Amino acid sequence: MKLECSVEKIKNAISQVERVTGKNLTLPILNSVLLIASGNLLKLRATNLSLGVEIEIPAKIEKEGVLAIPGTTLNAVFSNISQNENIQIEEQNGNLLIKTKKSQIKLKSQPHEDFPTIPRVKGSNFEIESSKLIDGIKSVFYSSSFSDIKPEISSVFIYTHDNNLVFVSTDSFRLAEKKIKIKELEEILGILIPYKNIGEILKVFGELKGMIRVCFNKNQISFSADNLYLTSRIIDGIFPDYKQIIPKDSLTEVVVLKQDLLNALKLSNIFSDKFNQVNLKISPKEKIFELSSANNDIGENKTYLDAVVKGENIELGFNYKYFLDCFQSINTDSVSIKLSGISRAMVISSVSDLSFTYLIMPFNR
Repeated sequence: MKLECSVEKIKNAISQVERVTGKNLTLPILNSVLLIASGNLLKLRATNLSLGVEIEIPAKIEKEGVLAIPGTTLNAVFSNISQNENIQIEEQNGNLLIKTKKSQIKLKSQPHEDFPTIPRVKGSNFEIESSKLIDGIKSVFYSSSFSDIKPEISSVFIYTHDNNLVFVSTDSFRLAEKKIKIKELEEILGILIPYKNIGEILKVFGELKGMIRVCFNKNQISFSADNLYLTSRIIDGIFPDYKQIIPKDSLTEVVVLKQDLLNALKLSNIFSDKFNQVNLKISPKEKIFELSSANNDIGENKTYLDAVVKGENIELGFNYKYFLDCFQSINTDSVSIKLSGISRAMVISSVSDLSFTYLIMPFNR
């Protein structure tokens, strides 16, 4: 292997693929980044068996070759190379030699023959704008369960319905659903992407412009665009039939400015208890919409908000953190809150954008 390439491009590629590597005592090769010099491209690969990523960057290849270098070391070295010009890389006695104007670095390699193959997924496929895919995932992923005890809810669930690509996540206490309008999309019954892989998908494709090609089968899903290729395993499970818990009608409804509600929640948080409980009181006849919280060690707080309220009186408690999370998915000035009783889910949405729906289960009284 012998090549020359842009410092900036290889630094960016290494920082992205290195995150996929990890400490693996049984398969130490998974700690490495695989470098493949071929044609006029340098390919960088990493995998942890659940997630795999490959990034291609242009390079002037004098001699083709393959090397596996520990990812943490490789990233640390390139993070401290500050020059903004081309860099020379070559293989020397089975190791990697990096040459810059002011330094010469040798990194020990690992047997690249042991590096697992990143699968090229074959199956159903479709194309989607990168911004729409990222918007769909970002709008819901925070509602996933962090625990692997129930892997089917430690995921982002994706399916199609009425020309929409639907993204859903839940941890049993709250649920987020986002619909992205896409025409001429073939039916997708359901894909479960592991929550622990979602962060890397967002980081790799978050800044990308243009289209992403998505290909999937019953075991794997891949995302590819330009010089990027990422594959993730799919969870073998059945996502809960969540539509049955979404109330079809409401007894009480509130419309309030998002910023007013956000400020009130942050204030109530100061006085919330160890369960992060904030209490909500709605009295349409008195035109009252109140948030309150109390902590024996700190004090208590009541905030009255200007809002349009209608329906029946209701009081309930909820976890303020769950409420706070959904604001990142609401892009309009006003928020709608619908309630169907003290033991049923509170439904939160934008007043003018019906593509996002968020449910929070109240505390049991």
